[in-house]
Amino acid sequence: MHRVTADPTASLRDAQHRTELRITVWYPAAADAAEREITVGAPGAAIFRVGSVAPDAAFASDTERHPVILFSHGYGGTARLMGWFGIALARDGYIVVSVDHPGNNGLDTMTPAGAALWWDRAEDLRLALQTVAEDPVIGPHMDLSRVGAAGFSAGGFTALVAAGARVDRAHFARFCDANPDDGVCRAQPESNFTAQDYAQLFKRPEIQAELSRAADDHSIKQVRAAFVMAPALVQALQPASLEHLPKPVEIMLGDLDTTAPPATNGLVAIRMIPNASLTELSGVGHRDFLSTCTKLGLAKVPICKTRVPQDDTHAQAIKAAEVFFDRQLGVSR
Repeated sequence: MHRVTADPTASLRDAQHRTELRITVWYPAAADAAEREITVGAPGAAIFRVGSVAPDAAFASDTERHPVILFSHGYGGTARLMGWFGIALARDGYIVVSVDHPGNNGLDTMTPAGAALWWDRAEDLRLALQTVAEDPVIGPHMDLSRVGAAGFSAGGFTALVAAGARVDRAHFARFCDANPDDGVCRAQPESNFTAQDYAQLFKRPEIQAELSRAADDHSIKQVRAAFVMAPALVQALQPASLEHLPKPVEIMLGDLDTTAPPATNGLVAIRMIPNASLTELSGVGHRDFLSTCTKLGLAKVPICKTRVPQDDTHAQAIKAAEVFFDRQLGVSR
């Protein structure tokens, strides 16, 4: 299902200054629901194969309440591009609530504000949770006492913030001054914004007001645990907040990741967070966690070249997430 709601900070990030936040919900559907395959790319020329869904189908049960996972996509991604994860957890009995982060998604024009106002990504998830909880179709099926957060790349950062980590812009600036060639400090291929672009952005009064909120508490009180894939921007988190993070965290990363290098991201988080566990996948890079590439994608898109089959990586991530969330959210099978 898809929903749209008004987001107070979306107009700062969206290229057209729209206030909308797009929400995608994956959920357990009735057994007789008719499914169709969804992809990413032009009609007849899909680059990514996401999976099979039954749009707007009835819920599997009229009375059962399902645990909820809030999911955040990576830099320049979309909810659909990470649908392989949401669909799998929905089949396992979860309601997965995802968004297209304004100004930082692959459907709209990317903006420097969408790239730089990282903390507002957690606020997007908060608003999405509130919106679907109040929705007369979706809300009655949600168990708000069992909520987790998950994400990939910058979405992993978002999940950590939702679980209680605090943003530290100065810490990130110092890190990048000392490590300008680190993957998270370089200009990203999805946007290629420059230092001058950000300098101009930060002069705007409305952006300065938003910057003053960066270090606030952006945690989502309902979130009980976080599952994080290939986390980026860990250097933008306050170290003390990681050291005192009260929620269980599981981190999965690939040892060939150069976009969010484990040594400066996931492994830093694992050392600091007291109740954290790690799964490191051999031969796996950053974009292996995107939806599976089609034959056309494999032939024409450089990021589709992986050493390990993507389906294998996805299977390990899905299994690990299901085991983790079942345990942390008290789901019995």
